[in-house]
Amino acid sequence: MGLLSQLATLPLAPVRGVAWVMERALEAAENEYYDPEPVERELAELERALLAGDISEEAFDRREDELLDRLDEIRAHAQGTDS
Repeated sequence: MGLLSQLATLPLAPVRGVAWVMERALEAAENEYYDPEPVERELAELERALLAGDISEEAFDRREDELLDRLDEIRAHAQGTDS
């Protein structure tokens, strides 16, 4: 970019800065949302609760299905298929 075009677009610098910050925030949020580790951790905790008798088999099955669906969504996103 030449000096003249940089000077001409200088008033837009704050807008570009805000856009850059928003892009980084969106990336961070997506990385957190599509992180499988918390879901896998919750599955392990759910199984421990079932084995300890803290939850019923039906409650376990319902929550396990939800968590497995979430893992499928995460894996689809990681593969770029977003179903």
